[in-house]
Amino acid sequence: MRNEITFGPDASPFKVPLVKAVFRDVTPMHVSRSAAWTAASVTRTVLTEIIDGARRAAAEESRKKLVPGDLLAAIDRNVELEVGTHWYHHSPTFRGLTGVLYDAEGVVVPSRQRRGPRRPSAVAGAHRFEAGIRRLLRSRGVTAVPAMVRDLDGIASVFLTDLARDAAGVVRGGSLRAPADRIGDGRTIGRDDVLTATTIQLFGGALRQQALAGAGVAARDTSVG
Repeated sequence: MRNEITFGPDASPFKVPLVKAVFRDVTPMHVSRSAAWTAASVTRTVLTEIIDGARRAAAEESRKKLVPGDLLAAIDRNVELEVGTHWYHHSPTFRGLTGVLYDAEGVVVPSRQRRGPRRPSAVAGAHRFEAGIRRLLRSRGVTAVPAMVRDLDGIASVFLTDLARDAAGVVRGGSLRAPADRIGDGRTIGRDDVLTATTIQLFGGALRQQALAGAGVAARDTSVG
């Protein structure tokens, strides 16, 4: 049975100032507090599902400390958990699983050259959420080795960056999923813009529905507008 994910103003590992910092890396647009809380809620839901999948993999070996192999097992068993994939190119956990990249001359590109510009990027903001990730792990009854915490932090950072980029695209009308009747000044990312971005990032299924539902609960619990 799934545990309903709810939290008050101080319970989320993805704090509003940290979330807004991610958005600032992507866009100069103003981000409303409700939009930041929605992004925080969606990211928490996604990370909780990843941790729970990894926890189940670890339980099969009677462990409560998660290792990177548990992360791979969770993603392998549930394709919905494959988010923040840009992080895969920066993590030893996924080395060898992201394919071989060739340049225009057909020469293999070393992994250190694939990373491209570091700013603005979620990778440049890595470590942002590590303390919160550890709190989230404890709330799910597990701990994790440092490499696993680092991977969860990286995935969260990249996912939030992608969410911010898509939300900005919705505001600008540059997304095919931007509603024709969107209300706003064209300069502010609001809650509904983040919800639309969520439907872009999470391609369907139970995880998307849970994330959208959880965002509604978060908005009511924190009384944001």
